[in-house]
Amino acid sequence: MSRTTSPFVVSADWLQERLGKPGLSIVDGSWYLPAHGRDARAEYEAAHISGAVFFDQDKVVAPESPLPHTLPAPRLFAQFMSSMGVDEKDIIVVYDGPGFFSAPRLWWMLRLMGAREVYILDGGIDRWRAEGRPVTAEPTRIAPCYFDVDYDSTRVASFEDMQHIVAEGTAQIADARPAGRFSGTEPEPRPGMRGGHMPGAKNVPASSLSQDGSLLPVEDLRAVLEKAGLDLSRPVVTSCGSGVTAAVISLALASVGHADNRLYDGSWSEWGGRADTRVVTGDD
Repeated sequence: MSRTTSPFVVSADWLQERLGKPGLSIVDGSWYLPAHGRDARAEYEAAHISGAVFFDQDKVVAPESPLPHTLPAPRLFAQFMSSMGVDEKDIIVVYDGPGFFSAPRLWWMLRLMGAREVYILDGGIDRWRAEGRPVTAEPTRIAPCYFDVDYDSTRVASFEDMQHIVAEGTAQIADARPAGRFSGTEPEPRPGMRGGHMPGAKNVPASSLSQDGSLLPVEDLRAVLEKAGLDLSRPVVTSCGSGVTAAVISLALASVGHADNRLYDGSWSEWGGRADTRVVTGDD
């Protein structure tokens, strides 16, 4: 039986056939945790897909926020994308190293800010290079452009929103962190951060939504989401450690046709980092 591929994923063949064509923007959105032992920018500078620009997940943030990866103001985001030569009217293909770790965060941000044709490269650059496809260390020449932002604030959940959701159960919370961090049996990567999860949250580890660098087929994504306890007829808010891998769940939800979802941008860095929030440990 044939399996349905997410409409937001493109193959390496598809991208390679279109390299150099006008109206195509390629963006390396790689970002890694310290445990990965990888330097995203250094890897980009050593070898990237021809025409790709680098999106720094640690730099394109709200500069005044004490939290990591806080969504920047729309005008600031537009300035960054314009400086990279990315137009919101382009066909935009984003990638990371393994395929579906940090690229979905950039996919989500671009769509949130008004880009309409945004896709993720299946397999990431790790598979691209393993297959012997062309890479370069040459700096990408950037053509001037203007990213005309159209910010959709309804796709973002605030701390105040989460307080209400936890208290009233008006939406489901899907947490993308690994099971050990969700239950509190494994430490958080940020020193001093409490373990556990928000009351009522369901654990949907980001890693459960892909296999060998490919996003699961749509039918399997639906099965994973439902097995985790999500009712796909109801609203969902996605969360993780700092708002990056939460977007993997957001991508999965969009892929199965679920439209009523938001991403909690502060995620566990905000909720778990406060002393006035209720935290649950274990599998409850």
